Amino acid sequence: MTATGPAITLVSSPAASPDQSLDDYDVVRRTLQAITERWREQPQLEELATEAGVQPIQLQRVFSRWAGLTPKQFLQAVTLDHARALLKRSATVLETSYEVGLSGPARLHDLFVTHEAMTPGVYRARGAGVTLRYGFHPSPFGLALVMASEHGLAGLAFCDPGGEAEALADMRARWPAADYLEDAAATAPLARRVFDPASWSAETPLRVVMIGTDFEIRVWEALLRIPVGGATTYARIAESLGKPKAARAVGRAVGRNPVSFVVPCHRVLGSGGGLCGYHWGLTRKRAILGWETGLVGAAE
Repeated sequence: MTATGPAITLVSSPAASPDQSLDDYDVVRRTLQAITERWREQPQLEELATEAGVQPIQLQRVFSRWAGLTPKQFLQAVTLDHARALLKRSATVLETSYEVGLSGPARLHDLFVTHEAMTPGVYRARGAGVTLRYGFHPSPFGLALVMASEHGLAGLAFCDPGGEAEALADMRARWPAADYLEDAAATAPLARRVFDPASWSAETPLRVVMIGTDFEIRVWEALLRIPVGGATTYARIAESLGKPKAARAVGRAVGRNPVSFVVPCHRVLGSGGGLCGYHWGLTRKRAILGWETGLVGAAE
């Protein structure tokens, strides 16, 4: 099936170089740490620049390049009020996505993702017989660990410089019996495709391979129905799966999502709009949500 509504063209600013992306994110990360602690005070540009260790004009320039937003707009985009507005606007997003034909392995919103699950036999064998190539690549949200099988993208994780070994160990635990081969040249095209909105195309859908229980995969498929600029809650996902009392189980499945960003677990919020947990850190979750707000604003 394919979506029947009008297509949305996403417009992005010129892509930064990989090294520039890491430098920009470092400034953003330090700024977000200040915002996380004092967002209710709505800190001024000068205060945020001091926290980030840069001049105000440099901070303004970095945010415009990185997110398409000024620091003030970005601050508004990561507040609780904004999160609640997202939830209100997206109240029926899962139900609507079914109505327009987005269920199943088909075109799924802005990333144009197709997905498949590994066979039950491969899951029971914990990935035995599967070869996963991996590499670390600069991204708008720090270093990205990209993992791929012959069938497509199989894992995506984040870390800061120095955290590579820990991130790799975490992801290897998802496929403990698989064979691993470091091959950044093989995973680089996937990294470029994932983080460059100009490359998101219905003609070249991104293939994703999932390994998990049947319930986990159903949760991850539900996440794929949340569009850029949208949000939902654990309870709403549970209801959409016909298991209204399974919100906690949904939360555990969301936390085990092996393909971050592409399968957008960052778009799941608490019932009151709180950001709640994120496997790769709340600062990074705020960064992704703010970045997406700028992306949608550019498209509109």
